[in-house]
Amino acid sequence: MSDSGASRLRRQLESGGFEARLYVKQLSQQSDGDRDLQEHRQRVQALAEETAQNLKRNVYQNYRQFIETAREISYLESEMYQLSHLLTEQKSSLESIPLALLPAAAAGASTGEDTAGAGPRERGAAQAGFLPGSAGVPREGPGTGEEGKQRTLTTLLEKVEGCRDLLETPGQYLVYNGDLVEYEADHMAQLQRVHGFLMNDCLLVATWLPQRRGMYRYNALYPLDRLAVVNVKDNPPMKDMFKLLMFPESRIFQAENAKIKREWLEVLEETKRALSDKRRREQEEAAAPRVPPPVASKGSNPFEDEDDEELATPEVEEEKVDLSMEWIQELPEDLDVCIAQRDFEGAVDLLDKLNHYLEDKPSPPPVKELRAKVDERVRQLTEVLVFELSPDRSLRGGPKATRRAVSQLIRLGQCTKACELFLRNRAAAVHTAIRQLRIEGATLLYIHKLCHVFFTSLLETAREFETDFAGTDSGCYSAFVVWARSAMGMFVDAFSKQVFDSKESLSTAAECVRVAKEHCQQLGEIGLDLTFIIHALLVKDIQGALHSYKEIIIEATKHRNSEEMWRRMNLMTPEALGKLKEEMRSCGVSNFEQYTGDDCWVNLSYTVVAFTKQTMGFLEEALKLYFPELHMVLLESLVEVILVAVQHVDYSLRCEQDPEKKAFIRQNASFLYETVLPVVERRFEEGVGKPAKQLQDLRNASRLLR
Repeated sequence: MSDSGASRLRRQLESGGFEARLYVKQLSQQSDGDRDLQEHRQRVQALAEETAQNLKRNVYQNYRQFIETAREISYLESEMYQLSHLLTEQKSSLESIPLALLPAAAAGASTGEDTAGAGPRERGAAQAGFLPGSAGVPREGPGTGEEGKQRTLTTLLEKVEGCRDLLETPGQYLVYNGDLVEYEADHMAQLQRVHGFLMNDCLLVATWLPQRRGMYRYNALYPLDRLAVVNVKDNPPMKDMFKLLMFPESRIFQAENAKIKREWLEVLEETKRALSDKRRREQEEAAAPRVPPPVASKGSNPFEDEDDEELATPEVEEEKVDLSMEWIQELPEDLDVCIAQRDFEGAVDLLDKLNHYLEDKPSPPPVKELRAKVDERVRQLTEVLVFELSPDRSLRGGPKATRRAVSQLIRLGQCTKACELFLRNRAAAVHTAIRQLRIEGATLLYIHKLCHVFFTSLLETAREFETDFAGTDSGCYSAFVVWARSAMGMFVDAFSKQVFDSKESLSTAAECVRVAKEHCQQLGEIGLDLTFIIHALLVKDIQGALHSYKEIIIEATKHRNSEEMWRRMNLMTPEALGKLKEEMRSCGVSNFEQYTGDDCWVNLSYTVVAFTKQTMGFLEEALKLYFPELHMVLLESLVEVILVAVQHVDYSLRCEQDPEKKAFIRQNASFLYETVLPVVERRFEEGVGKPAKQLQDLRNASRLLR
């Protein structure tokens, strides 16, 4: 398409008075044929694609400019807010100094001038009463004791609404604080501006109140021993970020620049390490053997009674358990990191290592305290593994996708829960797979797909179950059998809805049942036989199908009987006669030749021949559906069908007066009694495996009537 033609077309489409209906009408009148219209359509489509590309390009450029502008505004706002916050802190610090310490205040002011060029970390440390560059280390001198630390913390936390209870914790003091910007973890969208207060044992996060400058509202409080810090790699425009992991949540914060981010990471790690060392020392002191008080020598107390000597028993020294090893001290934190990073195997390995170490050891208070912390992590790990196996998670990947969570639950001693969750997950997967099958084309094609999807899933689930739960309690296998029966019920519901509820022919239903049985027998490879379950679930539907088809045959036979003229059949052509002979041979009537006459005549009535073909077809299809629970249903249906034809022949013999027609009726009766009924009895016995006394009695009684 030329540039001039494209620009002309664009101007025409962009004009204010453009009407699509009028434009198409004029174009149809001016075109020479279909080819011109196709070419014009291609030009319009190319123009539309070009316009769409230009629009996308403009939107992307505007979006980049918007992001850059927003980031610059955010930086500027953060700098202005930090400047205002520093001035407010300086004012509060000066107001909190008692009049008796004015000389010290003057010395502090000179120190503030020296540190004016330092970073936020050094400034915050100096204001909090700590040495720059060494967070948490008190400065030597007056006013820096517990009272000074508490006063500094109180002054800062007075600016945070809703955190008065923090002041009740003895020995708590401020280590570091600063402004941060919180981002959403999934889409990296900016959420809010916050201020972080790092104490010696916890981290307080407060949100900024824009209407009240220098004031904050309490947002969250995280103990340091349950907090993991992860550095986030810079990915412009997202940079200077770090992540805090607190099971089951995580939060991402952005510092003002790379230096402040590095300070946050360093001071967090230093404070966590200091807290861990402090608690390790407390545990060592608690686990150390206590020195018994000196016992007075005998006779030093003249008032001591002999009975008191008998009651006095020596104190049994408690065995000491060494918990000072580094991997034990860092175990709760390592478990938090493993859970946050979804390293389930590593978490369970750590638990196994601890259990092996504490095996056959006493349980003094430090061990009980450690076990309490570890038990809380075990509960969190179990919740994560349970969520991994929940049906709300993605069901893709087949049964093997659940192996990781199941195996770790079993190692944690949660075998029953693992079995229940695994089977529930697989039930949801099977249900979803069945629902996603599209019902299209012939019924038999859909049943082939349904059987393949269901029995393949069942077989894979059984193999995975055997792999995961090998060597566990045998009760899990009973649960699997119960689940398999429930899943089979789900399959039969979908199967019956498509085969029996849609009123398919008996031959189609028989073929569909045969396909289902063949697939069900494949489960025998793993020693699982569910054939009896599918029989029990399908028996009612098959009974209904047999009864319905029996009624159709009876109605058709009665209709033919009402129009019976007792005349010989004339098939007109040798081909038709040959086809009838082949049909009778396939029905089991081998002596049909003796009932054929000259040319294309058959010495039987059309009614009797049609009844023979229909009855034998019904018997063959019913035998495909046969299992022991259907024995009497099939037998009674056959007897009812045969009785309709036999009674009609017997009635016609009694009522017919014409000798020639009476002889013809006798010939048809002979064919029924001596050929058709024995074939039905023999075929029934072959298909079922035992003779049918009712059919024999019917034939004998009919012979007596004749």
